[in-house]
Amino acid sequence: MKQLNALDLFTVGIGPSSSHTVGPMRAARLFAQELESSGLLAATAKIQITLYGSLGATGAGHGTTNALIAGLAGETAEGCDPVAVLGAWAGALAAGQISVLGHTVPLVEADLKFEPRTHLPRHSNGMLFEAFDASGAAPILSRQYFSVGGGFVEGDEAPLLIDTDVPYAFSSAAELLEICDRTGLSIAHVVRANAVAQIGEAAVEAKLASVWAAMSNCVESGLKGRGVLPGYLAVPRRAAAMAAGLRAREAEFVPHSELANEWLQAYAIAVNEENAAGMRVVTAPTNGAAGIIPAVGYFAKQFKKVSDEQLAHDFLLTAAGIGSLYKMNASISGAEAGCQGEVGSACSMAAGGLAAVLGGTVRQIENAAEIAMEHNLGLTCDPVGGFVQLPCIERNAIAAGTAVAAVRLALMGDGSHKISLDTVIETMRQTGLDMSTKYKETSMGGLAVNVIEC
Repeated sequence: MKQLNALDLFTVGIGPSSSHTVGPMRAARLFAQELESSGLLAATAKIQITLYGSLGATGAGHGTTNALIAGLAGETAEGCDPVAVLGAWAGALAAGQISVLGHTVPLVEADLKFEPRTHLPRHSNGMLFEAFDASGAAPILSRQYFSVGGGFVEGDEAPLLIDTDVPYAFSSAAELLEICDRTGLSIAHVVRANAVAQIGEAAVEAKLASVWAAMSNCVESGLKGRGVLPGYLAVPRRAAAMAAGLRAREAEFVPHSELANEWLQAYAIAVNEENAAGMRVVTAPTNGAAGIIPAVGYFAKQFKKVSDEQLAHDFLLTAAGIGSLYKMNASISGAEAGCQGEVGSACSMAAGGLAAVLGGTVRQIENAAEIAMEHNLGLTCDPVGGFVQLPCIERNAIAAGTAVAAVRLALMGDGSHKISLDTVIETMRQTGLDMSTKYKETSMGGLAVNVIEC
């Protein structure tokens, strides 16, 4: 049975968007690699890229233009210099050329086309790459890719599922709970066993360690960040001032524990300000929702005495297992399901992970994840100005609080409840289908059109 590698939901990359920045960078790199492997790179004299749907509507504000140039050059979201990527598009236009894996190709602004009102049948985040030789008569290579959320790319030569036998295949929460009941394993152990079968034990350990380290570093960097976020909205960064204010209150003998909720929100805002600035973040499961899982994990470390080892393992593995259910059965893409698919799924994942490290049973974990998503159903994606800033940054802070509240409710019960996680996931999927396109990361509705842009 083909099974999603749940740990792929966590990717160390750059902001501001997993679907609009990380995904297009990966797609561009795939296209460049195919040009090279097929022997067509040397003959390539022109590349045209068309962005459709949500990518066409908000790609510029989401860093898509920079990501495409970096991807064609062979850069990866994991290894690139975020600061250098921020200027990639402007630099290419000024130079009048781009590097495609070291091969120079002329560039003019018209080579990148935006088609926001055209939605390809497979997904709203569609991209068409076309390479031409000197004659320009017809493309020598043409490929469509779809950025389906969380940095995942589907299309030619880009499989999503790993065709590997795993010991505990599951496609629903009910199946996952049955496996745990039958084997006595925790959700984290089930997810880990499957991941080891797919990529090996050493790779799993390295992945978990690097992801939690990157999440922690992002919180700490964000708490120091000052200035104004990119874009004409001129949104000021505030996490550093929040942290300074909280430390001042603690110096006045306000107990650290009494400020737990305020610190939790500061952690989430810190991460999402780093994301909005285009810096190093972890898709969790997307960039637009990148602050929730790190904030809840960092909160658990600071206020619940949960160790880094537990966070890198039980917390992340449990969250990944829950996230894989959303990826397989609904969507984690704001362009497909609205913000319930991004912030909602991250809130659910964080709640499940926190319940696990606080000693919850598998049913209490499932209940926490269900409660968290239940109260994000219908959440729209309406970024003001096409930037992942308003209301995205604060939305992560509120969702982090919702995740913690969901865990408190779940741990006060015995795990039995009337609405299952599977039911909530299916409801989210149906709600996403019914949601108007203008509320799906297009900036054509909601706050995006009601906030006066000065």
